[in-house]
Amino acid sequence: MVLVMDDMVDNLNNAYQEFVAAAASVLEIKELASAQKTIATDNSLENFKQKWELFRVACDQAEELVESVRQRIGSECLVDEATGTGSGTVSGKLGQSGPAGLPPISAVRLEQMSKAVRWLVIELQHGSGAASAGHHPHTPPPPFDARFPDDAAQ
Repeated sequence: MVLVMDDMVDNLNNAYQEFVAAAASVLEIKELASAQKTIATDNSLENFKQKWELFRVACDQAEELVESVRQRIGSECLVDEATGTGSGTVSGKLGQSGPAGLPPISAVRLEQMSKAVRWLVIELQHGSGAASAGHHPHTPPPPFDARFPDDAAQ
């Protein structure tokens, strides 16, 4: 991940430097042409537009990477907090077993709970009840079982 970020920073820096150089070129050529429109000024403006677009693309890619990393960190923190495995969790700092003193849950149980919630959302979107059950092709997940032996061991 660090290499990807380093490459992204290098790419962004290069695009920025090329954009700034193109802007400087436009100003120099305009000054040499005494602010007259010439082929050289048109070419420098076209080059400037291309460098601007490349810089915008590099910015968008960097923003996507940052958002992706942010979401990944958020997901990992959520799982760490729920399972009690994170080294920097608030509950770990307070000496509790979980949020508000609740025991941590296993990653398997967290995944099952997540699937159960997604299934309920689908049911709500399509209208719950037996009348709507035949109208969508989804098969329900196995029933959620709150009794997990691995939870008690944690």
